Formats: sequence, C-alpha cells, structure tokens
Amino acid sequence: MVRDFQQIEWNDEVDQDCRALVRLAIQEDVQGQQDWTTVALVPADRQGAADVVAREAGVVAGIRAIETLVEEMGVDIVVTPAVADGDPAKAGTRLATLSGNVRNLLTCERPLLNLLARLMGIATMARRYVDGVEGTGARVYDTRKTTPGWRRLEKYAVRCGGATNHRTGLFDAILIKDNHLAQWENSPNDVDKAVRQARDFLKEYDGNEKIDGLLVEVEVDTLDQLKDVLQASPDIVLLDNMSPATLREAVKLRDSLAPSVELEASGGVRLETLREIACSGVERISVGALTHSARSLDIGLDWENVS
Repeated sequence: MVRDFQQIEWNDEVDQDCRALVRLAIQEDVQGQQDWTTVALVPADRQGAADVVAREAGVVAGIRAIETLVEEMGVDIVVTPAVADGDPAKAGTRLATLSGNVRNLLTCERPLLNLLARLMGIATMARRYVDGVEGTGARVYDTRKTTPGWRRLEKYAVRCGGATNHRTGLFDAILIKDNHLAQWENSPNDVDKAVRQARDFLKEYDGNEKIDGLLVEVEVDTLDQLKDVLQASPDIVLLDNMSPATLREAVKLRDSLAPSVELEASGGVRLETLREIACSGVERISVGALTHSARSLDIGLDWENVS
C-alpha cells in the first residue's frame, strides 16, 4: 500500500490554531471591553451550570477545543465532557457541561457554540461521504479548500468523521497540477518528465528532513496523459473531472502498467455521484465539499441550576 499524507490528530499545532481563533473571537465579541448586557443584568457572583447540547443528529468534533477556549478566555469554568470526538450524537445529546460564574458562561457562549457547530458540521458531512463508499475499498479525502486560519481544525474534524486527510499545505507533498505545467519550461503534455524532474529534485535534497519522503502526485485529465505518466511511477495520479466510465478505463490501464500507483478521483464529487465513482476501482476520492460546503450543526446551551 502506498504511503499516505500526514493525518491530523489533536496536537500542539491544532491547539495553537484553536487558541488563535479564540483570541480573534474574543476581540470580535468584546473589543477589549465587556459583555455589557450580562454586566447590566447578571449579578457578579452568580454561579450556575449549563449543558452544551446537539439540537440535531451529527458526529461529535471539537470537545477537545472547549477546554482550550475556556483557558484562552481566562475564565474560571469547569468543563465536564459527556462524549468524545468521533462519537455519533442524536438530537438532544448532551455534549458537555460547563459550570462556574454565570457572567463568564454567557460571555463564552457564542464563541463556543460557533466553534463546535462548525467542526461538528464538517465531521457530520465527512461521515456521510465515508458511509457512501462503504464496502468499495475507496477512501474519502479532504482538500485544501478550507476556511483561512481554520485548516488544521477543519481537517481534524474531517478525521473525526472518519475520512482521510489529503496534504495539509504546499509544504508537505509534491502535487503537480495543470497550472504548474503551464509555467514549466517543457511542454505541458510531458507529465512523465515533470514527475521525473520532481523525483530528481528530491534526490538532490536527500537527507533534508523538511522534504524527506514527500509523496509525489500528479494531475492528469486524459487517459493518454495517464498512460504516459504511469511510466514515471508517481506515488499517486489525480484523475481530474473524469466520468465513472473513464475512471474504470483508467483503473484498467493502471492495473496493466503500474499496479503500485494509487488513483485519486477528483472534481465535482457529490453524494449523488460518490458511489459510482467509488465502484470504478479508484483508491482515493478527494472531496472539497467536506470543508467548503459543510453546514454548521445546530448546537445550543441549556441552563441547569442557577444559584
């Protein structure tokens, strides 16, 4: 089996991205001032607890982010998770309980719900696509079509939904696309030569830990290009906007010429077309919709006792 891209788990990098987003959310909401509505109406010493609740069914993602948000906001709130990231959640599921000063809880409410709603929406979308290819052997991948600043968090949510991460950024893979070939010194049709040049480049920097072991992927949009590029043995060939019938022909061609190369279908993949694409025999299906079209899940805050 071919090597794969780095898979995003909750780590220091993800946590730091989350903290940066929380700081921006705080600035958006209080602008260095106060939650004046809460200050005007709620006693300073009031204590209480509230449940974070899924208003609709989905997949849990972002529970790890709640504690990060509370820490970054500098408030004295106790977080008690009730589920784990990746768990299925029915409508009405309690995700976590927050307890502490009511003023702090109210100020945290909207940034917290926005964060969870976005991540759970992505995880839920990813799970639908993963379920759609079940039994075919194909894997569903995300793309770089992410919200600026949210990429690691959104890719983490994709993983919570059971899908697989494609490259995180421009730094962790070589992916030769048509726009690269258009600016290349050779003919854009010489995709096999481009792959060989990329391989030679990596050999020159052998031992450089920043690029050591990078995968080499190349995009093609015709079977003739595929036939040529398979001779250069890239790790992955991205088949751009091919019909299911053409994808099946591509798989046959790959199987006869370079069976170790994995094929990735990409371009306009929808839930309605997913199953037929998966049944073509490709190993990978990349879906920008996992992040750019996911709808935020409905998440709410329900008060328990207030004293």
